[in-house]
Amino acid sequence: MRLTDPEVLRFVGESEAAYPTETYQASIPETRQFYDRLCEFFRAPRPDGVTVSDEAINGVTCRRYWPAGLNPDAPFVQFLHGGGFVVGSLYSHDDICAELSDRTGLEVVAVDYRLAPEHIYPAQLDDAEQVARALSSSGRAFVVVGDSAGGMLAAALCIRLRRTNGHAPLGQVLIYPALGGSLSLPSYTENANAPLLGTSDIAYYSEVYTGGRDWSASDDPELRPLACGDFAALPAAFIVTADIDPLRDDGAVYAETLAKAGVNATWRNEPQLVHSYLRARHRSARAKASFDAIIDAITSLTKGYELGN
Repeated sequence: MRLTDPEVLRFVGESEAAYPTETYQASIPETRQFYDRLCEFFRAPRPDGVTVSDEAINGVTCRRYWPAGLNPDAPFVQFLHGGGFVVGSLYSHDDICAELSDRTGLEVVAVDYRLAPEHIYPAQLDDAEQVARALSSSGRAFVVVGDSAGGMLAAALCIRLRRTNGHAPLGQVLIYPALGGSLSLPSYTENANAPLLGTSDIAYYSEVYTGGRDWSASDDPELRPLACGDFAALPAAFIVTADIDPLRDDGAVYAETLAKAGVNATWRNEPQLVHSYLRARHRSARAKASFDAIIDAITSLTKGYELGN
């Protein structure tokens, strides 16, 4: 599909100005500087009333967001940021997490997991697991949310916690996730040169994350969730994808596979939106509507749950 929405086209232009295509040829430190500049350009102020604190949880640095009037027994949201496992931090998605907390009325815990290439798989998943285990050890319920690479980590976390008899999340909210789909899926060809993320970019991130392997060929479900041989008893899923994105069909296939295994799974595809559109939620009516749907999904998954339920 050709991109024609003027608000999204403007967002793409602004993004490419801050994070140009040639950034992928830069060094890792330079790439992170470009990404920080991109985040700063789109950064929105935190909503009034949201309290923020940084702390180590099971040895992993996290940022916790508390909305006004929070019920301490209410579920929390564990947030795993995108960035190809190479870029991203507590800063990169700070405004998104603050808005999630404000609008859902829930605590949001953003995880500053270790990045590649300094730390390769499974370091990132190990960090996510440590935080989930620490915060849910009292029986407190939670939902795991992630965008892009964070979406892959969120799905993998659900699979790992099932394998290790950990406290399962109430649900998983995956936002334009990478899930290790086959490059033969139509979206990898149709959107090979899509704005902001192309198929070759995914291959690059796969290699860096794994230390040189191709995740689409792996049979490890904690690296490649679509390789999971048994999808039964995984948490309910809300999966949202951008139509103009090579990763679109990863989400579609994952939702279909979960549903066939008896898991409550919803897939929502967003016409005219591109990868990373969460940053456009204050610039694009389409992106705003999708963000609203994500808020509704989190609220629905956590409704009526308190400590011990």
